[in-house]
Amino acid sequence: MKGIYWISSFTVLMVLYGCEKNINIRLKASEPELVVEATIENGQPPVVILSQSINYFSRITPAILENSFIHDASVFVSDGSLTHHLKEYKISLGSGYNVYYYSIDSSNLATAFTGRLHSAYSLRINWKGNDYTATTTIPKITKKIDSLFWEPAPGNNKPGKVALMIRATDPPGLGDYIRYFTKRNSEPFYPGLTSVFDDQIVDGTTYTVRIDRGVDRNASRSDDYMYFDKGDTITLKLCNIDKATFDFWRTMEFNYATAGNPFSSPTQVVNNIRGNALGYFGGYAAQYHTIIVPR
Repeated sequence: MKGIYWISSFTVLMVLYGCEKNINIRLKASEPELVVEATIENGQPPVVILSQSINYFSRITPAILENSFIHDASVFVSDGSLTHHLKEYKISLGSGYNVYYYSIDSSNLATAFTGRLHSAYSLRINWKGNDYTATTTIPKITKKIDSLFWEPAPGNNKPGKVALMIRATDPPGLGDYIRYFTKRNSEPFYPGLTSVFDDQIVDGTTYTVRIDRGVDRNASRSDDYMYFDKGDTITLKLCNIDKATFDFWRTMEFNYATAGNPFSSPTQVVNNIRGNALGYFGGYAAQYHTIIVPR
C-alpha cells in the first residue's frame, strides 16, 4: 500500500512538472498622460504642477523626472468671479536640476486671488489642443483642535522619543474629512503615511488620538519613524477637505501601502480631473498649531 502511495505521488509530481511552461509577458509602452497636482488653500494662491506620466518599468533619474514637467500648457483658475491665467515658475534643486509649477502671475494681479474658506474653485488646463477641467471647494474649518501635547513614546523605543497627541472635537453630522501634515523644526511639512480620515467613528465626539510624524516618501524610514524627539518644535497642519480630495488621497495611499503585495486587492486611484488625465485638484481649509517639546 505504501508503494502504491509513493508511485501515485511521483506520478502527480511528474505531471505537474510536465505542465510547467515559461510565460513571458511583454507589456506595451503606454502613451504619456497628463498628470495634475493642483491645490488651493485658505490665504494662499493656487499652485498647479503639471507633468507627463512615465511607464511603470521605466528607469527613473533626476533628468528624466525634470524632463517630465510640462511647460507649454495654459492654466486658468477661477473663483466664480475672477479667472486668472497662471504663470510657470522654476525652483532650483541644485546640481543643475529644477522643478516647475504654475501659480499667480505677479505681472497681472488684477485678476489674482488667494483661497477663502467655504468657497468653490474651478481649474481649466489647455494642453496640446485638449481641455482638462476640475472643481474643488475649500470647506469651513469644522474640526476643532482643543489641545496638542506629547507623551513618552510607548514600548521599547529609544529614550527621548515622544508621541504627538491631539485632543479634538468633531461636530455632529457626518461628512467632515481631514488631511494632516507635520513639520519638525526647519523641515518641510510632510503628510502622514496615512494622512486622510473621515468622521464615521468620531462623529459628534471629543476624542484623543496619536498623530504620527509625517514622512518623506522618497526617503528610507526607521521602525520608530512615527515619533518625534525631545527638543523638537512640532507644527501640526490640520486641513478640512472635500470628499473628492479625501477619495483621491485615500485610494492613492492605499495603493502606496500595498505596492508589491501580491495578496492585496487592486484599487483604482479616484481622481477628479475631467479629461484623459491623472491627478486631482484639491482645496484645503488649513489651521496650524505648534508645540515645543522640552529636552
